[in-house]
Amino acid sequence: MGLWMPLSSNRKPWGLRWRSSVWFITTVVGFGITTDLLVYSIVIPVLPFQLERLSYRKVSSLTGWLLCAYSAGLVFSTIPIAMHSERYSMRRMPLILGLIALIASQVMFMEAPNYAVMAVARVLQGISSSMVWIVGLALLCDTTPEKNVGKQLGIAMTGLSIGLLVGSPAGGALYTRFGFRAPFIFGEICAFVDLGLRLLIIERDVALKWGHDPSAPTAVIMKGALDASSTSDIQLSSLPTAQVHGSTTEINEVEDPMVPDKSRLPNARKLSIARKPIMDPALVRRPISLLSVIIKLSQSPRAMVALFMSFVYGLVQSMQEPSLPLHLQSIWEFNSDRVGLAYLAAVVPALISSPLAGFYVDRVGPNYITFICLLLTLPWWIVLTLRHSLPLFIFALAAQCFFVSGVVAPVTTELASVSRKMPGVGYAHIYGAFNLAFGIGTAVGPVIGGQIYDHARHGWTALCCITSALILVCVTLAFCYTGDDPLLAKVLRHYYPIDSIRKHSDEESNSTDNTSRTHIVSRAESA
Repeated sequence: MGLWMPLSSNRKPWGLRWRSSVWFITTVVGFGITTDLLVYSIVIPVLPFQLERLSYRKVSSLTGWLLCAYSAGLVFSTIPIAMHSERYSMRRMPLILGLIALIASQVMFMEAPNYAVMAVARVLQGISSSMVWIVGLALLCDTTPEKNVGKQLGIAMTGLSIGLLVGSPAGGALYTRFGFRAPFIFGEICAFVDLGLRLLIIERDVALKWGHDPSAPTAVIMKGALDASSTSDIQLSSLPTAQVHGSTTEINEVEDPMVPDKSRLPNARKLSIARKPIMDPALVRRPISLLSVIIKLSQSPRAMVALFMSFVYGLVQSMQEPSLPLHLQSIWEFNSDRVGLAYLAAVVPALISSPLAGFYVDRVGPNYITFICLLLTLPWWIVLTLRHSLPLFIFALAAQCFFVSGVVAPVTTELASVSRKMPGVGYAHIYGAFNLAFGIGTAVGPVIGGQIYDHARHGWTALCCITSALILVCVTLAFCYTGDDPLLAKVLRHYYPIDSIRKHSDEESNSTDNTSRTHIVSRAESA
């Protein structure tokens, strides 16, 4: 079978089970996120030198605008990608096209003769990034059982930390040893490996056509539902197409020409059972307009809180990008190598926190994990304002990165849960909104951080205070709104049980009724 069209013939795709399995899809999405962040960060150490080689001045400002161009491509492409992917129930092909765009942007950037071509290449790279963050996460949620979504998202999100961990050091080392093109060639090699993995993907709705449900393998066994002696000529490809979350394909009966009258088969009852939709009809969704999606999301406090947290995460992470190196240089006289080591110390803990948070989200829910991670992030930003101890500063930087990275898995899990409860709103819609919020945060964050650090008297302290205030707001919102059963509701039920309130209300009502009856009887006797 070809890789481009796995169902272009009546033959069953090779490797159906493992190519559509939850763990393979998680691996592909995680590696896609790694490639995206690696390609994004690998050029950051070499951009100033290349701009200087092309005789540009004000290199720092030009570098910042190139980073902004990436965010602009990400933000403006989010809505059409999300709507198109959900309307046509496409996951695999947008991922492939996005990676081709990424490879093209790398070649364009590597051979760029001027700044304008560099900016176009970064915009194209931002569009490619939207593909993996919207369509990739939607594909993962399509395939994964609801009870394991948090764990799989947490594992996939480690790609974010790995990409950042490898990107900048590899870019600097390759540039120093082999020249300007070396970092881009390394990124293209990773992209081609990623392309090979994406070509192997079999989406869940395709697997369902062949009698295999990757999210519940034991629930779909066609041999047990069909009697081989009476239905040997019936191909699995003639089974109805079940619809995955957010898809628009209808379930239709497809008559098999080999069997003129299936109602007369001895095992017709078994056949009809097997031909029922595999998916719950409640999950069948119709495409809705962009305006309807916006209205539905704006009416959900859970969705708005999760999206606000996504915005704050992007804002906080990007605000420190231009200011942290300058702060380390001014207080402890760090050079670029030592700044890189500081970033390394901050990123490594995130490799643990994301899958760990995802693991516990599936067990206790996103409300506890989100609240705890945000609450434990808060004090470390206060510690970061201290200037007396470098080891303490590095430890605080690593600790806040550990806890703030632990928020990503529960927030993305929360968005998936919200989407499942909104008729017409699919995973691509909800992760498109997530990508939009995060992209806006990363677009304005470096500008805000740079301006505050340059113009405030104590710029780094001001940034830490602003970050602490934003995190405090997120802690409050998480306590009040996150999860099917928010922590605030739990607390209120604990201290003000509904049963006792109802009992007290009933007692007051009975007391009033008894008083009224006594008063009526006394009046009757007196009469």
